[in-house]
Amino acid sequence: MNDHIDPTRAQFDAFKALDRDEPCEMLNLVRLRDTAQYPHGHELADSGHSGAEAYRLYGTHSGPVFARVGGKILWRGDFRSVLTGPEAEHWDHVFVARYPSAHAFLAMVTDAAYQRAVVHRQAAVLDSRLIRCAPAPAGEVFG
Repeated sequence: MNDHIDPTRAQFDAFKALDRDEPCEMLNLVRLRDTAQYPHGHELADSGHSGAEAYRLYGTHSGPVFARVGGKILWRGDFRSVLTGPEAEHWDHVFVARYPSAHAFLAMVTDAAYQRAVVHRQAAVLDSRLIRCAPAPAGEVFG
């Protein structure tokens, strides 16, 4: 399994190279660990917290920063099954977060309070996808 928790340098550079002024909608697919894996020496390293508990801590601590930069959850859903893709794939959290601009997203991830909170996400997440999209008009047909 190829676990993706944080972006690679090349992925982050590609993100930053896109238009930073347009609204930024991020599709989030998150699979949690059974047991959180905090770094050695972290106060919660031996807590036995579940991945779900660590992810809740991430939300609690990062939420004020997310709100301060103008972030909103546009859509959230409960995963049911994969129709096209790896059959064994599953996600614990599926949602779309909207930022007023990529500048706002970058302000969030570089904020000191967010950087302290992200340790909980890193401890919680086994695998994830974070896919940047630009808003487009909704319609009644595909394409």
